[in-house]
Amino acid sequence: MNLQQLNYVVAVAELGNFTRAAQRCSVVQSALSHQIAKLEQELGARLFHRTSRSVALTPAGAAFLPAARDCLAAAERARAEVYAATGEIRGRLAVGMIPTVAAVDVPAVLRSFHQQHPQVRISLVTAGSTVLADQVRDGALDVAFLGLAEDVEIPHLNSRPLARDPLAALLAPGHPLAGRRRIRLEAIAAEEFVDFPAGTTGRVQADHAFRAAGLERTVAFEVTDPHIMARLVTEGLGVALLASAYAVRLPGVSVVPVENTSHRVEHLIWSRLGPTPAAGAFITRAIRP
Repeated sequence: MNLQQLNYVVAVAELGNFTRAAQRCSVVQSALSHQIAKLEQELGARLFHRTSRSVALTPAGAAFLPAARDCLAAAERARAEVYAATGEIRGRLAVGMIPTVAAVDVPAVLRSFHQQHPQVRISLVTAGSTVLADQVRDGALDVAFLGLAEDVEIPHLNSRPLARDPLAALLAPGHPLAGRRRIRLEAIAAEEFVDFPAGTTGRVQADHAFRAAGLERTVAFEVTDPHIMARLVTEGLGVALLASAYAVRLPGVSVVPVENTSHRVEHLIWSRLGPTPAAGAFITRAIRP
């Protein structure tokens, strides 16, 4: 068993296709298929169900895949540690972020990081906080920027709080309360709301504010994109609550502070195993005052 074989297995598992896996690995398909067959013979078990139309992991393959990924990650980290010992940061840096990050200008930090460490391969993904935390635990991401309600713990991960920000109301420019210096949740509780889907961390923040105030509300529109949320508010289809530092960046809406609101806490997270050299350099740059 060698790293090349493990890489082939992971590529086929992720792409579900031998031809595309071979293209990703820059080898001819026959060579990739031969190496996987050789590994299966060594293991004494089939890793993939193959038909003319599809490729799927067998139970043995599903059990083998996490260990294969761990081995590849460990090998890449070992190479990165060797380079770091000689004063050079290499390897990969996989960053995750929620769409509403406000505490850190992530693209600007990545620009600065890339200028200093051009040999690092960088990927950036956006998703919800729960998904990002799971991906950091699984090793798919090195670091991630999350936004959580207050007092929410992040189990089995290292975390650095970055900012605590009150939720503010998003109103259409023509709304009767637009332009007010400050309002209370009671003033908008009877309105229809535009919010993130139920159960998401973004939705929990607003739900917590209304529960704490002893109020109920109606969410008429559920969206995943904050810019679409702002557009729906602008069209008069509802009001919304978002972290104030991010809300003021959205065009076309009136942002009004709320007195009895809850807060969103932004965090930077990474593995309990410690950051890779690239991730460590990025974390230092991201939390720099």
